[in-house]
Amino acid sequence: MSPRMSLGARRELAVRAAMAEFAYGGYDGTSTWTIAERVGVSQPYLFRLFPTKHALFLAAAERCFDEIEDVLRRAAGGRHGEDAVAAMAEAYGRLPLDDPDLLRMQLKVHAVAVRDEEFGRLGHIRWARLWRVVGDLSGADPAEIARFLAAGLLVNVAAAFDVPHGTGQDLARSTADWAERLRGVETLADHPGERGR
Repeated sequence: MSPRMSLGARRELAVRAAMAEFAYGGYDGTSTWTIAERVGVSQPYLFRLFPTKHALFLAAAERCFDEIEDVLRRAAGGRHGEDAVAAMAEAYGRLPLDDPDLLRMQLKVHAVAVRDEEFGRLGHIRWARLWRVVGDLSGADPAEIARFLAAGLLVNVAAAFDVPHGTGQDLARSTADWAERLRGVETLADHPGERGR
């Protein structure tokens, strides 16, 4: 790593590395040593950038929410109403292919928020902000915003369990088709093969 790199640039690298590592290992399963190695710094230097693993995960969680909002803003791109909602739904539905770590990180944040008060507060604030972003971008009413966010959570679950799914308007139909194909499969013993298909 260049010695001329600014502290801000090093922190940025650390947050990106943390997102990638936490997305797979979660909070408990990821070591700060692994993150430091990915960044190309020593573990003590990483702790100069972020004083604790908790602080680093918090920064990565904030960035995760920021990036999701950015995806939605870019997708809306000046559209409004149903067109904006459809464009945002399409973009979010592509995240498992376009940026799978982002969805994995979001799931890890949800998991930690269940047991950690500070992450619970972060989720409380950022989900309210996400609701407002969707509403501001689209002008949608509360029921439509709720449907949009519920579909987003369905995409997260589908990605986590490798469920094949469409995007936008095709999400419900493709998920229903997949569930129907698995009719009669009630336990892992009934379906020991490949996930998803």
